[in-house]
Amino acid sequence: MERVTGIGGVFFRAQDPGHLATWYAEHLGVDPPPESYEASSWWQQPGPTVFTAMPADSDHFGGAERSWAINFRVTDLDAMVRQLRSAGINVEVDPETYPNGRFAELRDPEGNAVQLWQPAGADLRAPS
Repeated sequence: MERVTGIGGVFFRAQDPGHLATWYAEHLGVDPPPESYEASSWWQQPGPTVFTAMPADSDHFGGAERSWAINFRVTDLDAMVRQLRSAGINVEVDPETYPNGRFAELRDPEGNAVQLWQPAGADLRAPS
């Protein structure tokens, strides 16, 4: 069976797409889309990805008016949290350490849910 090889893009509506692209680039290191076909898109490190549908009434998205959330893998959650907080961004670190790692949550300037994940356990291993 032929399979996809990963996520090629995440697309969502924004009130101010340019401002949001700059915010993600400045604070999380996500390069904005290239301005020409000669430039490369943002490359991410290989690693685990969760792709799942969630119940329509899930609190994961930050309210009924929100329909998406994104989770970014990080190598050092504490360092990323310090960096974001020093830029004045409110970040809530989950006090629990789970078998699959540690998590923190924040909102982008338009209120979208952003989760940071420092993987652990089975998610640190390459697929077999």
